[in-house]
Amino acid sequence: MRRRQFIALFGGAAVAWPAVALGQRGASKTIGWLSPRSAAETENLVAFRAGLSQTGYVAGDNLLIEYRWADGQYERLPALAADLARNNVAVFVTTGGPQPARAAIAASGTTPVVFTSGSDPVKDGLVLSLNKPGGRVTGAVVFTTSLGPKRLELLRELVPAAQLIAFLVNPRSDIADMQVTEVVRAAEAIGQKLIILNASTDREIEDAFEKCRLHGIDALLMSADLFYQTRREQLVALAQRHKVPVMWEWPEFVAAGGLVSYSANRVEIYLQLGIYVGRILNGTNPADLPVIQSTRFELAINRQTAKALDLAIPSKLLFTADTVIE
Repeated sequence: MRRRQFIALFGGAAVAWPAVALGQRGASKTIGWLSPRSAAETENLVAFRAGLSQTGYVAGDNLLIEYRWADGQYERLPALAADLARNNVAVFVTTGGPQPARAAIAASGTTPVVFTSGSDPVKDGLVLSLNKPGGRVTGAVVFTTSLGPKRLELLRELVPAAQLIAFLVNPRSDIADMQVTEVVRAAEAIGQKLIILNASTDREIEDAFEKCRLHGIDALLMSADLFYQTRREQLVALAQRHKVPVMWEWPEFVAAGGLVSYSANRVEIYLQLGIYVGRILNGTNPADLPVIQSTRFELAINRQTAKALDLAIPSKLLFTADTVIE
């Protein structure tokens, strides 16, 4: 059953964007894209560039985009942001939470910063409020870190016999503690036994799945983290090898063979993000642009993976899923 498909915006497949710049000619303005992800993660760029075009900016025509990717290594962000600042970018665009946004803010005292983050930008100190961000920073909240309790609930529906569930967290992330607190509280409220596993390197990811085997883990909940997104193939392969039902952060994991994901829909967010950047380039003050918030969410299920795990998907989940891969 395929009710909705993973379709690239405007009917195109994902395009491979260069890691540094697009080599545009005649570009009149330059913006900097700073991300903890890898250059292979291009899903959101199509929507972002579509938003830019709505405000009159086309990369390769009148706009240069300088890309910097940290490949899941948060400690590289300050140096990458400083490099962009030396290129005199007119706007910083940061993705993946408060850490890249802070790096961009620190790299330049005047350049506008437009961020995407899965955590609360007010609590993170990025803006004064959602409606009136103030200063030179605005952006979008893509609800993801706060979805941990909901993901736990859905994972229990899919694996109702799970007695022990693990929560995999990257301890190097600024938002790790917050996610642990919320998921532990949710597990205690429903009487679910939960253990916390930490992994911030490829070797530690391997070790975490070995611990799942040793501890008799019945299911695994992934935390929201950019490092894990850059290790998608490794993680999905380990889940398949160890036959562990896993709840993932984004539908790309499900498309790659993962079991299930629950997430905000990012297309509308990145489209609006591109519009915001274009408006700032045209003279709008970032302080006058309210922080955007996710309004649409999507559940994706891989039926082939469920079959391989000998899991019967509840009809309720099949009915409510936005995407079911046969």
